[in-house]
Amino acid sequence: MHDMSAHAVEHHAPPTTFIRKYVFSLDHKVIGKQYYGLALVAALCGMALSWMMRIHLGWTNAAIPGLQLLSKNGAPGGVMTPEYYLQLMTMHGTIMVFFVLTTAPFAAFGNFFLPIQVGAEDMPFPRFNMMSFWVTCVAFVVLMSSFILGDGPTLGGWTQYAPLNAVGSIAGPGQGLGVILWMTSIALFCIGQLLGSLNFITTTLDLRVKGMSLMRLPMTTWAWFITSCMGLTAFSVLMPACILVILDHVAGTSFFVSSNEVINDQLQPHSGGSTLLWQHLFWFFGHPEVYIAIVPGIGIVSHILITSMRKPMLSQRVLIYCMGALAVLSYMVYGHHMFVSGMNPFSALAFSFPTLVITIPATIVVLIWVFSLYGANLRINAASLFALGFISMFVSGGVSGFFLAQPSIDIMLHATYFVVGHFHMVMGVAAMFGIFAATYFWFPKMFGRMMNETLGRIHFWLSFVGTYCIFMPFHYLGMAGNIRRYSSFPDDYLQPLIPVHQWITVAALITGAAQLIFVYNLIHSRFWGKPAPDNPWEATSLEWSTATPPPWDNFGGKHPVVYHDPYQYGVKSSVGDYVMQASPEQVQTEHDEK
Repeated sequence: MHDMSAHAVEHHAPPTTFIRKYVFSLDHKVIGKQYYGLALVAALCGMALSWMMRIHLGWTNAAIPGLQLLSKNGAPGGVMTPEYYLQLMTMHGTIMVFFVLTTAPFAAFGNFFLPIQVGAEDMPFPRFNMMSFWVTCVAFVVLMSSFILGDGPTLGGWTQYAPLNAVGSIAGPGQGLGVILWMTSIALFCIGQLLGSLNFITTTLDLRVKGMSLMRLPMTTWAWFITSCMGLTAFSVLMPACILVILDHVAGTSFFVSSNEVINDQLQPHSGGSTLLWQHLFWFFGHPEVYIAIVPGIGIVSHILITSMRKPMLSQRVLIYCMGALAVLSYMVYGHHMFVSGMNPFSALAFSFPTLVITIPATIVVLIWVFSLYGANLRINAASLFALGFISMFVSGGVSGFFLAQPSIDIMLHATYFVVGHFHMVMGVAAMFGIFAATYFWFPKMFGRMMNETLGRIHFWLSFVGTYCIFMPFHYLGMAGNIRRYSSFPDDYLQPLIPVHQWITVAALITGAAQLIFVYNLIHSRFWGKPAPDNPWEATSLEWSTATPPPWDNFGGKHPVVYHDPYQYGVKSSVGDYVMQASPEQVQTEHDEK
């Protein structure tokens, strides 16, 4: 148990200038808001790219007004070329995976609330924290600059497989400068996340206030801590891999290009490299990245559901252990992304087994949620609805993972839309629902105003129904043999599937438009929303025991003392059916884990 916040934090005076307060801020709360703003801009960019791709897939020869302004060669007359479709697909995947699904649930909400939930005044390394955001922001600018530099973005997909990522412009549009910009952007992003992870880990271990034992940490703090440990290892592998690709481009090395490679009828002047080395390095990062995106959502959903159903989970400890198990096992299963790479069948079996094993802690988490909800008097609001939607998406997307864990089945489905539907639901949409749930739940504490509940519920139902209309048919397309990354469907057997794509496109446009309701609600509530009380949800963790919004040092110069676990609900107290974590009021309950 620690009480080090009084001397372990690098103290800094309250900001006095606009630049120090809002731009190059050292305050973890402002940095969290900056991360959230960056993620919001990135999400809107990624959604716009997906709209353009979906229109092209539904009506291949349709001209998209203004698209030629983005790329004259890629979209002459507004009609997308196959190469430009792949470029947009690459940028969509990269933006969403790195700058939305990693940035929002982990960096944005984690920066704002982790120090408050452990009772700290700030992060231990505030300048590192500031650097982490601005390095990430520069990474996003570098990535987006590829739209206007050279011959456009890279077309190699968000996985950027070798050897096409390392041989230069001979591999296609964007494979020269576009790849260099992509690799530079992701390397910078890794640096930013490493700086943030160091801060998160140190804050959790060393800055807990008196009484805050590890088992008294909220589920969200545990989720961010576990995610930081994953990120510290995963991003440390991806960053040097990106540097090696850049060296293959500019220094004449051959890390990822083997001997006698012939591309576009030209023999490549490389020798000694390994095309599979990139896959090993990338997926050693890539599969933990799935859990870097989803584990914060598990913590957020658990935190919100406990508050909404007014009773603790069946076992908080088991949830924590399951999140830790997901983190450890995530490094042992990365090879299931490489079943079609020609690996030894025994190696495929070795990766298939832990892929099935990792479903055990995930299933336990879901069962704890479901049986905890049984008999609960759940308070229905936008936050709890999106938390329930997270569970639905996590389960629906996860079930298809059982098929892909079998090498014999995965080989048939790997290159199809089945895989696209699987990871969009279990990783993409589930994580997005976690982001929305956290936004509706913590917006009052972050900005001092309430979001519009009616608009929030409308946003949920349109998003929930819409995402099923979009991504469930992906599985049907995959089983019908529809190859992913195709920009058109000229083959006879694919012609009957075009109406399905048109249905998906219409659903995507409507669901995307529904997100504009959220954006309007977010902006309108920020300035004109109803003023929020300090504890509108009658929650118990430390962030609800301080002012709204919190002062620059979080607790107004006081150091809270923790007396209870963070989820004392369903008890009789002087304030209602709950006891605040920092309240000295003693309540006898079997759930007080010490």
